[in-house]
Amino acid sequence: MTLRAQQAFLRACELDVAVRKPGNVSLASPGHGMTAAQFIASAQAAAEPLCATRQRVGQRIEAAVAASWAAAGCNTNLGIVLLCAPIAAAAERSPGADLRSALEAVLADLDRDDAAAAYRAIAFVQPGGLGDAPEEDVRRPPRVGLREAMSLAAGRDNIARQYATGFAELFEIALPHLPPGEVTAANVQRVFLALLARLPDSHIVRKHGEAVAQTVMSAAQRWLAQAEAGAVLDETSAFASWDEALKSAAINPGTTADLTVAALMLALLTDARADTG
Repeated sequence: MTLRAQQAFLRACELDVAVRKPGNVSLASPGHGMTAAQFIASAQAAAEPLCATRQRVGQRIEAAVAASWAAAGCNTNLGIVLLCAPIAAAAERSPGADLRSALEAVLADLDRDDAAAAYRAIAFVQPGGLGDAPEEDVRRPPRVGLREAMSLAAGRDNIARQYATGFAELFEIALPHLPPGEVTAANVQRVFLALLARLPDSHIVRKHGEAVAQTVMSAAQRWLAQAEAGAVLDETSAFASWDEALKSAAINPGTTADLTVAALMLALLTDARADTG
């Protein structure tokens, strides 16, 4: 097991629920029938198989999803696992080297066996909309490797697009909001808002349509501007009200939260912030 990757993964998952991210589950605000405790339990269960030494990405995904489900009893982190499995493999492949290059090498090496294992994991948790494609359906054996399969879904799913682009949006949109040594609640919120302000959340689009996703994007842009101007969002009652309003309407920017966790893991691995408290 790669201890450094495991530490980074667990810390990223802890930070994910430690701060209020509107529409998502946090310690301050449960929602969508889930609590922060379930997310922490599933992260702790997933960490070891996700970061197991000398395992293919597909194997990591399938084992981590199974462990998470056993711990939480529901799908709390499929998207997180899909994103973080290649990152863990990259950290093992080239510890201390350029993580972006190592990640690209991992993605380039994905094969049909990786796709088959990932398909089984996705089909097991049955997330709404993900995996429904005329070219590649997760309920049938794959005809292409995992990266190619994800590329087919890249236009409609932000997680799939990271596989296709080498996680470009995490490196170019998210990481600039995480200065070295500064993984604070405010920075985690800014990463989440920066991603939500630029990318229509795939989960919202699948559940509620493009128009609703665009409305949430516009709100995120306004809140991001306030945060970048120095506002402490958690001291603003309207920020908590937005969170509750989204949850009341069953609007969950879950894909953006998954991207945020992956960005945090990348940041922690990039400059050894896994031990940051």
